[in-house]
Amino acid sequence: MILRTALLLVVLGFGTSAIAKSEQVDAALAAAAQLEEATVALQAAKSPRDRVRALTEIVRSFEAGLEAMRDGLRRAATREAQVSRQLEAREDEIADLLGILQTIETAPPPVLLLHPSGPIGSARSGMMLAEVTPALNARVQSLRNDLEEVQTLRLLQENAAETLENGLAGAQSARAELSQAVADRTDLPQRFVEDPVRIAILISSVETLDGFSSGLAEVTTTDIPAAQVDLSGLKGFVRLPVRGLILHHAGEADAAGIKRDGIIIATRPRALVTAPTASTIRYRGPLLDLGNVMILEPEPSVLFVLSGLQDVFGEAGQVIPAGAPIGLMGGSAPESGAILSTSSDGTGGGRSETLYIEVREGGSPVDPESWFQTDKDGQ
Repeated sequence: MILRTALLLVVLGFGTSAIAKSEQVDAALAAAAQLEEATVALQAAKSPRDRVRALTEIVRSFEAGLEAMRDGLRRAATREAQVSRQLEAREDEIADLLGILQTIETAPPPVLLLHPSGPIGSARSGMMLAEVTPALNARVQSLRNDLEEVQTLRLLQENAAETLENGLAGAQSARAELSQAVADRTDLPQRFVEDPVRIAILISSVETLDGFSSGLAEVTTTDIPAAQVDLSGLKGFVRLPVRGLILHHAGEADAAGIKRDGIIIATRPRALVTAPTASTIRYRGPLLDLGNVMILEPEPSVLFVLSGLQDVFGEAGQVIPAGAPIGLMGGSAPESGAILSTSSDGTGGGRSETLYIEVREGGSPVDPESWFQTDKDGQ
């Protein structure tokens, strides 16, 4: 309910300004509706799996809703600055207009009706005044509209502080509940049991991700039963596991001149990362210099490698459904003041965390965009 109130505040602000965009309003309302549905589902959840699913949707809806608020406030701040600059540029015109209005207002009626040259001059001046008055009224109305828009946009941003604070607190609480719910879940299928000694030996003996992924088959206590799965029909249409913007595509050099086989996605702090497809967790935990790594096997001989998470959920060998939470990005969630102060910045500067995604087929890396749908930013 808190987030819905915040979203409606933004929508109402759009409705009274010239920056209304139907897709943005729709996104805000969809996030609010998603939150309400997920909250109802959480209240009705009877199993750990249902609780995890509902909490995942709640976190997702908070992220989508806060994203809509950030975008709305950025647009509001941009529009306010634009209108303010226009008013500043028209200061001379406004001063002249006010002078004319004050003269008309203070002059006694007989003076307004009479002309020094007599009746003909009075008639001519009346005709001129009749022609000028509509244009004068239009200028006054335009000025009034601009001033009202600036006031509305400033009020929108001022009122957003409390609702943003509540929204951020709600998101943080939902993430904490989700982490606990995942820890309590015990009903996932288990394809194999990882051998901790063998995994430790493998980590200490390899220097590259390629070497580690190649040795994964040797770190289990039992043979892994074959999974009869074929996801080839999903190639190119799998959703990215996190909301964010692609910083670097496969093979592109980064700022340090390093080229990688995967893609790098910029995310917001504490963003939720979910399984892109139903998969088996082949490995989760710290690896080399990659930070926390999650390696998923969606089908035989295919691996999704995700690195850069702060928290990772689940255990090696578990089979998880598509959309299941697998971790959280690092960083600290920003305060509402930080969001408001940068609301006019549309450069994505708030996305301070990065998630690396690599896809391997038959032991060799392939372009992740052959699997993932990346034509839309900010998924």
